[in-house]
Amino acid sequence: MSISHLLLIAIVALVLFGPNKLPELGRALGKTMREFKKTANDLMGDLQETDSQPQPSRKDVTPSSSSTGSTAPASSSSDAPAAAAQQEKPAASDTRRLPD
Repeated sequence: MSISHLLLIAIVALVLFGPNKLPELGRALGKTMREFKKTANDLMGDLQETDSQPQPSRKDVTPSSSSTGSTAPASSSSDAPAAAAQQEKPAASDTRRLPD
């Protein structure tokens, strides 16, 4: 938009609303825009906070390479009890199912 377009819009607004009402409309428009921007920023901040929360660790369900189950896949210390319980169970015939 050029300056001539903005000047034309300002003149039309002045004629329609008058010189006394125009500042009130400007203040109301400014408050509305400020509130909209604040709400949009709050919403975007909430979305970013939920994205930044760490996801819960996932359990490794990959079947081991040996059929006896004597070797366990490498796991972190928090998965050690689960790995020990998996070693104690006999090998199931259907390896596609997740362990209980």
